Order: sequence, then structure tokens, then C-alpha cells
Amino acid sequence: MHTKQVVAAGKPLSEATKAMIFLHGRGASAEDILSLSAYFPVQDFALLAPQATNHTWYPYSFMAPVTENEPWLSSAIQTLDEVVKDVVNAGISHDKIYLMGFSQGACLTLEYSARFANRYAGVIAFTGGLIGEQIDMTNYGGDFKDTPIFIGSSDPDPHVPASRVLASAAILRKMNAKVTDRIYKGMGHTISQDEIDQVNTLIFG
Repeated sequence: MHTKQVVAAGKPLSEATKAMIFLHGRGASAEDILSLSAYFPVQDFALLAPQATNHTWYPYSFMAPVTENEPWLSSAIQTLDEVVKDVVNAGISHDKIYLMGFSQGACLTLEYSARFANRYAGVIAFTGGLIGEQIDMTNYGGDFKDTPIFIGSSDPDPHVPASRVLASAAILRKMNAKVTDRIYKGMGHTISQDEIDQVNTLIFG
């Protein structure tokens, strides 16, 4: 299972007034995903990236039956929740916390934020969707209170169907999030300059 191992950059939590939590993809590392911070205006933020055990948050596809990804999925969600609580306990409220993930980390970002809906500063998912063979609406009952959310993905993508991206966006809108979804034809499993521009305008603008 996951243990809370967090790579930190930017300002110390004790000095920062805003925080961004980064979630890496399968096979990647906390250091990898933290490098994205160079593309966003977060110089005065506390930057935190938890590291998944064996570089993987859960073993199978995010669209596999949830039982197949347990107990790793629940452990991943708990680990992220512990990081969020550390930020809140340091005096940074939810509306000053940004969540960002890529691929498997994007799926975890969306799943966590939907299960623990709140007024976040922003939620950014580069190639991801809500987790499960079927989306289980009983997991989601909160209110995002106009949290801005960006979800971008490719069509086709080898891991994340565009249909799941759009279905996830629709659910988040029903939970009062301000969602922008962008599907890029033939982009591939990557992050595009347009996605970065969209996030800088919609989330940080």
C-alpha cells in the first residue's frame, strides 16, 4: 500500500498562502510531475507531489472494476486526503488549494475531488476521468461551489476514452463545478501547449 511520501518545492507550507498538489502518472515520479510547475504562475505557492509506491497508484486501468484496483485505489485516495489535510492544517483553506494530475494521476485527481467536493481554487486533469468500470454516482454527493475544473484529453487516447472524459465532466457540472473540457483530435497521450494556455487562462487568469 501507499505510504505518504511527498516531494516538496516552492514555498514552505508555513510561509505559503496557496498550495498546489501534483499527482504523477503510471510509471512516473513526483519529481517528474513537479516539473510542470514551470508552466504556471505558482512561484509563491507551496508545491507538493506525493509519490506512489512502485510509481503506480493502482494496478489496472482506471476503467477496470474497482474491486480489481483495490486496496490500492482506496490507499491512493487516502494518501491524497492526508496531503490535503496537511495543507489545511497549515492554515491554507480549500479555496486556496489547486489539484493537478496527468493520466493515472489525473484520474485520481478527479476521483478524489469528486468524492471530497469542496470549493477548491482549481482542479486540473490532463487526460483523465472518473474511476470505475461504470461510474458509481453513490460516491459523489458534494458541492464544488463553482470550483473551476479543466479536463483535456486526446481522441483517440490509448488509456482514456473521450466518452469517459465527457461523462465525467457532465457529472462534475451537476455538482456545481465550472468545467471546461477539451478533446484534441490525434493529440496523443501527452500535454499540449493549448492545454497549458487554457489552464493559465481559466484557472489562473
